[in-house]
Amino acid sequence: MKKNQLRSKDTVSLANSQINLNEKERIEKILAILKNTYPDSKPALLYTNPLELLIATILSARCTDEQVNLVTKKLFHKYRTAEDYASAPIEELEEMIHSLGFYKTKAKNIKNACSLICSKFNGKVPSQMNMLVELPGVGRKTANVVLGNAFGINEGVVVDTHVSRVAFRLGLTKEKQPEKIEVDLMRCIHKEQWAEFSNQLIWHGRKRCKARNPDCPHCELNPICPKIGVSQ
Repeated sequence: MKKNQLRSKDTVSLANSQINLNEKERIEKILAILKNTYPDSKPALLYTNPLELLIATILSARCTDEQVNLVTKKLFHKYRTAEDYASAPIEELEEMIHSLGFYKTKAKNIKNACSLICSKFNGKVPSQMNMLVELPGVGRKTANVVLGNAFGINEGVVVDTHVSRVAFRLGLTKEKQPEKIEVDLMRCIHKEQWAEFSNQLIWHGRKRCKARNPDCPHCELNPICPKIGVSQ
């Protein structure tokens, strides 16, 4: 009886190993296809330095990147340093970004964040996660965007609505909360690929795997995507 039990356990162990191996190979194929499809993936937000990317990312909450880029074109011309934002009258900042949603809250966060950058970080955007999330209006997602793209530091995976949707449909996570989704993706993607992978999923979510009417027939990942939650 014991021998049969051992054989049964061995079979299950072997099956699980095969599943894990197959999933690892599938993930490698996903990464290879994304790399080939989006070889130079960068954020759609326009910026030239860490401060500009930080400001643009704060502004991008519940707005399209296109809307933000229209606003920052003038904003970045007028304000060049953290001190510029910190010393600007709040009404002036609000006027500059009033076309964006929640502009009053965003103006307040930008001004306060830049004041803290000046007083605590010598006027420079910090390059550590624990310091970035101290800034008003900056959560882990925004910090990951800045670290990965402005500093080349892979501290985590950016999880926005596109990443959440595409990762779920690809079967890379079953979670709904951004923090838990990030943990799942960090487990199955090599650390040095986190920032690049985030950008690739965001672009893929915009181009192919849209919330409504995903373009599965033309999707580069179609052959290896389980299409979880997608009505056929």
